[in-house]
Amino acid sequence: MMMSWRSLLVGCLLAGFFAASAMAAAPLDIVIDKGWQFRLLPRSTQAGAHQQASSWRAASVPGTVHTDLLAAKLIPDPFVGAPEAQLQWIGLADWEYRTRFDVPPQMLDQALAQARSELVFEGLDTFAEVSLNGAPLLAADNAFRTWRAPVQGRLRAVGNELSIVFRSPIARLLPQVQAMPLKLAGNYPSPYGDEPPDAMTGNFARKPGYHYGWDWGPRYVTAGISKPVRLQSWHTLRMTELQLRQDRVDAARAELTAIASAEALRDGNFELRLWQTAPDGRRTLAAQRSAALHAGANRVELPVQVDGPARWFPNGHGAQPLYRYELEVLDGKTSLARLSKRTGLRSIELKREPDEQGRSFYFVVNGIPVFAKGANTIPFDMFQPRVTKAQLRRVLQSARDAHMNMLRSWGGGYYESEDFYDLADELGLLVWQDFMFGGGMQPAYDPAFRANVMAEAREQVRRLRHHPSLALWCGNNEQEVAWKYWGQGKALKEADPAFADKVWQGYQQLFGSDLRQLVAEEGGGIAYWASSPGDDLAEPANTPASGDMHYWEVWGNPAHPVSHYLSITPRFMSEYGLQAWPVQRTVDAFAKRSEQQGLAAPVIQAHQKFMAGKGNERLLKYVDEEFGPPRDFADFIYLSQQMQAEGIQLAALHHRASRPFTMGSLYWQLNDVWPGASWSSIDWFGRWKALHFHARRFYAPVAVAALRDGQGRTRVTLLNDRSHALRAELRLRVMALDGKLLREERQLLTLAPLSASKLADHADADLIGQADPASTVAVLELRAEGEPASRAVVYFKAAKEMAWPDAGLQAHLKRDGTGTVLELRSAKALARGVWIDFGDRLDAELSDNALTLLPGEALSLRVSSKASLAALRKALRLRAVTGPMR
Repeated sequence: MMMSWRSLLVGCLLAGFFAASAMAAAPLDIVIDKGWQFRLLPRSTQAGAHQQASSWRAASVPGTVHTDLLAAKLIPDPFVGAPEAQLQWIGLADWEYRTRFDVPPQMLDQALAQARSELVFEGLDTFAEVSLNGAPLLAADNAFRTWRAPVQGRLRAVGNELSIVFRSPIARLLPQVQAMPLKLAGNYPSPYGDEPPDAMTGNFARKPGYHYGWDWGPRYVTAGISKPVRLQSWHTLRMTELQLRQDRVDAARAELTAIASAEALRDGNFELRLWQTAPDGRRTLAAQRSAALHAGANRVELPVQVDGPARWFPNGHGAQPLYRYELEVLDGKTSLARLSKRTGLRSIELKREPDEQGRSFYFVVNGIPVFAKGANTIPFDMFQPRVTKAQLRRVLQSARDAHMNMLRSWGGGYYESEDFYDLADELGLLVWQDFMFGGGMQPAYDPAFRANVMAEAREQVRRLRHHPSLALWCGNNEQEVAWKYWGQGKALKEADPAFADKVWQGYQQLFGSDLRQLVAEEGGGIAYWASSPGDDLAEPANTPASGDMHYWEVWGNPAHPVSHYLSITPRFMSEYGLQAWPVQRTVDAFAKRSEQQGLAAPVIQAHQKFMAGKGNERLLKYVDEEFGPPRDFADFIYLSQQMQAEGIQLAALHHRASRPFTMGSLYWQLNDVWPGASWSSIDWFGRWKALHFHARRFYAPVAVAALRDGQGRTRVTLLNDRSHALRAELRLRVMALDGKLLREERQLLTLAPLSASKLADHADADLIGQADPASTVAVLELRAEGEPASRAVVYFKAAKEMAWPDAGLQAHLKRDGTGTVLELRSAKALARGVWIDFGDRLDAELSDNALTLLPGEALSLRVSSKASLAALRKALRLRAVTGPMR
């Protein structure tokens, strides 16, 4: 039957009406990232000396002033050479950004009387004055907050002018800091004269603290539009949040509450539907309800039950299945808004159980007491907007590959991105998340400062709480111990007891009460911890008996020998570390000429931030204690990595061997903000240092720890992080360096689940008898069913005192059906600390490195590189502690 033209016309009109209605109802979200320009504000105090920066030039948004200046070729690369002192003017200047944008017609439709439009700034660093079409719009003062401003009625169809002026945080804050009769302690005073050392401003700004310099990174006090700018418009309502609160999760059932938060422009009855996509891809309707919403803020709860849930586990304890939930809000048949979140179903709690020595500190996930193995993360670049997901994936995958299950996101940087947390969820990496307070003391006695922090904290807790990887919120890094034990509190009390009490009361209010209450209300059951290290404001702080601990008496003052790691047995070690230089190829990237590489070379000192560039002296001390003086700078690089790897291995295995008293070992640090000397195990380019190869072995789920102390005793402990018992064999061999076997024993045993089994405590004479300790080693190998073998080599003298014979290292590169293989063999004697690289011109990744080979032992390693086999053979280099090849 044919349709009449009248019916057809009516149908088209109705279709157009419903389409227009749907378009009007659907939220619009436009990213404003094109056409941005920047300049040094002409009225800025720095304009006269830097006129070349006062002209308008192209800018990237998101971005920073430093990276925009670099792209415009107005400054040298901040990471290459030693330009830091000459770039401090940037942090003293005021900067202006501008762009023009058009608005889609539907945003300007005056028929939509109740439409709402907002400009949304997800990150403004930091003191920003925003104008739209020549009129002030908002003033921002916190780099960690999202700023929203209503703009309905202020937009035009074409050529809207958006301008943002960033004020120098130093110039903005310095007058008020200088006016204080007594100053609050800061972190690292500037050596460049851009602010007085006795009036540091960083603690007064809600801005990444590391921008002001740290002992592993430069001082670049940047500014800019650090995250996207959006124009959002909606009619009727906007979904502001979807919380997925996990009320109960066990193997049989998961009980969740989906909490929808919405901002409505009118009263009305709406339909809410919650869709669940399970890890296997099945999509079902998990919950549905009608709700009467009123104009303003609304909160609606939808109960959800999942039978037989696929539970999320930390790396090493199970899989990481993830569920996606999508909330849809309908007005009749019209979909008004959608919002989705991904999560993993798991139970998690922080256990603080009293015993005769103090109180425990460990995490229980799905009923499993987890020994936390991992490291601390710092920002992944000095300039946050240029961090890519690929960069994050490379480092976090490396953490998983090293059997890590926890990372501590340190408080002197910024709250990590969704990409970071999504990857942590996928890789099974629990995250200890600090609030962004890195050290010193903040003016928490100021109600306006506290209110600003609380707005920041509420936003960040809500943003991150759905991630299954989130394990803990911690108030700050080292502020409590600095006040109590480092002289900050004492000095202020002596100068002005009333002001000191005011400062401490403000601290307790913010970190002891306000943030704790916020996390309890908003965090979905995640625990809160006042400060790291600490005992949640109990006395004393930073004690082995209770809470978490930072231990810096090795490396830091008084710079004890590495063996002192064995004398400290904490509940949870959340910081400890040893420094090392990155690999030669990374050093070559910033010190491009041979004359720039040397212990006293200015470029090298500029990239050594510990003790204001004198950290190489401390590093040399630790290298010399074990290995003796390096032969040249390349040897110094190599030995620094070997020292770092062996020292952290000693500490980490001691922590693991002390289970269950000790339940965590997070070394400082995983990654870098730039290429330079630091405590990292992965450098800024993503290249592994020797430490990371060692970490893959000392964090293995099943391992043998043979720890020799300074008194000549070796404690042997067998480690099993699996949740089930394992049958195993332990083989002990005592041999000369040339391979002559002096003693051999084998022992069959069963490793208890989730355990550290103390097996033996040997005096040197028990192991080697009358053999020469300078030419003898003990080798222990643990083989358990289904697990890679674990080996420990015990040395009875420092490396520099050993009588090393030539190991006769042999290396051969070849191709097989799957790629390039390196066959490595120690033909004559034990080879300690074998390091393989391919010079300063080839990038090649090896399946293993930083190896110790027994006499006659051969290994096959995979080599991943775009270089030809001939080029790899030509560039191949070997180093070892033993023999002349070092």
